[in-house]
Parts: sequence; structure tokens; C-alpha cells
Amino acid sequence: MGLLIVIGQLFLSLSILIVLHEFGHFLPAKLFGARVEKFYLFFDPWFELFKFKKGDTEYGIGWLPLGGYVKIAGMVDESMDMEQMQQPEQPWEFRSKPTWQRLIIMVGGVVVNFVLGFFIWGLLLFGYGNEFIPSENVTTGIYADSLGLELGLMHGDHILKVGDRNFDKFNEGVLRQEISINNAKTILVRRNGKEVSLPVDKKFVNILAGNTYKNYDVFHADFLWKITEVSKDSPAAKAGLQGDDVIIGINGVPARHWTDVPKMVGKNKGENMNLRVERNQEKLNIPVAMNGENRLGIGRYGANEFFKSTIETYSFGQAMAMGVSKGLDFLGTQIKAFGQMGKGNLNPNETMGGFASFAKLFPPTWDWYIFWRNTALISLILAFMNILPIPALDGGHVMFLLYEMVTGRKPSDTFLQYATVAGFVFVLGLLFYANGLDVLRWWRGE
Repeated sequence: MGLLIVIGQLFLSLSILIVLHEFGHFLPAKLFGARVEKFYLFFDPWFELFKFKKGDTEYGIGWLPLGGYVKIAGMVDESMDMEQMQQPEQPWEFRSKPTWQRLIIMVGGVVVNFVLGFFIWGLLLFGYGNEFIPSENVTTGIYADSLGLELGLMHGDHILKVGDRNFDKFNEGVLRQEISINNAKTILVRRNGKEVSLPVDKKFVNILAGNTYKNYDVFHADFLWKITEVSKDSPAAKAGLQGDDVIIGINGVPARHWTDVPKMVGKNKGENMNLRVERNQEKLNIPVAMNGENRLGIGRYGANEFFKSTIETYSFGQAMAMGVSKGLDFLGTQIKAFGQMGKGNLNPNETMGGFASFAKLFPPTWDWYIFWRNTALISLILAFMNILPIPALDGGHVMFLLYEMVTGRKPSDTFLQYATVAGFVFVLGLLFYANGLDVLRWWRGE
């Protein structure tokens, strides 16, 4: 069921973005009097799942969920309809329109995706605000996991700076981004009352950006597993565990941090356990009959409950401006990531991914906040990828139109045809490569 929910969220998100992207081409084309022959969600080679015609335009849904398209009369595109291009130019064709109008038509889809990403982000900030834990509130410091220990961090460290960026908001992603994208060379921590500068080995640039450690937290705020709720008829419920119990040990081994609990339960392989818990300042030993199950059936409090969080609120105008700012920061990160690949610091085999990588952004339960946040991110990624100057993508068409505007010479239809074919083959190869990496990771159990 969880997998179906993940797929459903990805499918809905991409469908919304594709339809609105294509509408970004469709609307200016109609406004400038260009005939739009097809408007499709997904591709329809050989057959389509659904279609109807209204006016000059056929609307439909294809069976191949790799994108969507609008077919504009008199335009060399991936449809390769060169027979139409051999006919005399007509006033309602794309090729007959002034260059500036053709440019607006071609950038329309990308503009929609950019604006949509900024707008959704702004709406989320307006509706939910920006919640974070000030680093100074985490008085216990960090609990470093194995990769954090390898970085040189220690339990109880207070992170002060990563590279040149102050660590004023407690967020593991800041360390990951500053090292993997901005080449942070040092981590400044306060350890036992003294400031210590930790050098960062260059190998962590690729490790922290790679797929293997994509969902791996280098460190957490340091706190124990305090139970929020106990599932009915679960081993924990039958054993008498209660809300607000704090787990401090399992089978005689101390639980130093909340992350220790799932590790210990997993290693126990469904056998009976003895839990050491603290309840109302009293320490208790509670035997738990697992009966072959590998889960206790308990929830836990998060860092926000242990360390006072702050919520920044915004007016609508402030939220929209902040949405643009955050969106631009995200795009800047993507551009820097490409730069890191070009320098050889990031391995594409580790950092690239296809539809499965997008799917991993969504949780197995439906959460509208996460859904819209991810939709905003994917919208900006699609806009960025589409504007790259690659023939067959919007950016390729824009590149040729800008050439025409600067030189006054229009590339021949034959040249555009070959360039589009080459670009389409390149994009298709990139698509298979990225999704092939996902398949390989699945095969390796990553």
C-alpha cells in the first residue's frame, strides 16, 4: 500500500507539472494565432489512451509516461513532421510568426515551471511558516553516526560553522550541502568548552552527495527514545509500555540515543527482549514477548519536542518573496552540483537518478505539505533541465531563436531536423542512463 501511495504522489505531481508546462506553450501560441494541433499528457507513439478534439486541437493522454507535448503547426520538433514543412508557409504556422513571438512561445513552458515552483514554495511558507530549531537550543549537542564519526565529529559536539557558513539553525542538510556543493574545507565545533576546527577530507564531497548516503543522517540532536504512543495489540502494548516512557536500554545494553533502539530491535530478529525504561523518574525492567515480530509498535517524540523550535511567519508578500529566494538558492545549488561534476568532484553514477529517485522524495503515507514541497522542487528541476541548450528541449529551440535574432539568419529546416534528432537521441540516452542507475541500485539493494 505504501508503494502505491508513493507512486500515486509521483504520478499526480508529474501530471500537474507536465500539463501546466505544456499550457505555458499552448497559451502564447494561441494568443499569437499559431495553430496547436495536439496537446498531450504523456507520449502517444502508435496509440493513445484517451483523446478528443475541440477546435483545431486534439487533446489526449498517451501511454508512455515520459513527459508530454504540444504539437504546433509549422514547427520542427520531436514529431518529425517534415511533410508539413515542405508545404508553402501559412499565416497560422509557428514558422510564419515574428522571432520574438516564437521565442515567447518556446520559453512559456519553462517560465510556468519556474513561476509555479516559486509560487508553491511561497504558499507553503505563507501557510506553514518556516519551523526550525536554533542550534543554541540543542544544549546536549550532536549524536554522530558512523559517517559523522569518520568525518571527525564526536558525540556531544556543538557545531558552530561549516566552511564559512554559521550553523545557527540545527539542520544536518546544511553540513551536507556546504561540503558536497560549496567545498567546505573545515567544520568548526565546540568540544568540551573549546573550539576545534576539523579538516574535511575531499572524499566526503562525493560521499555526501552520492546515492548510497542520500538518506543517511550524519548526525542527530542528542536525545533518547521517548514514547509518544503505543500501537494497540502490539508487543509493546501487551508488555505494558506507556506513553512518555523513556527507553534507556535493551537486553542489558544501554541505549545511548534514540537511533540505537531500531538498530537493537532489528538485530534481535523477533526474539523476546528485556527493556530498561525510565517512567516518572523510576527505572523499570520490562520483558517484551516479540513472538517472532521485529517491531515493538511504538512511536517517539521528535527533536522539536525536546528542544524548543521557532516558527518564522510571513505575510503573503513576504512569503512570495521568500519563495523566490529559496527557489533561486535551490537552483544555484543545482548549477553548482553540475560544476562539481565537471571538476570531477561528484561522480554522476552516484548523484544522478531517474523516476525512482524522484519517487524516493515522497513518503509512504500521503502528506500534502511534503507533496507540494516536492512538487515545487521537481518543477524547478524540470524548468532548469528544459532550459539547457540541448536540441529537442525548449532550451535548444531558444538557442536557435536567439541565433536567428542576433544574426538575422534562420537555420534551415534540414539543419533543425538533424539537430532535433541528435538532441532527442541524446536526451533519450540520458533518460535511460539515469533510470538504469536506479535499476542497478535496486538490484544491489540500495
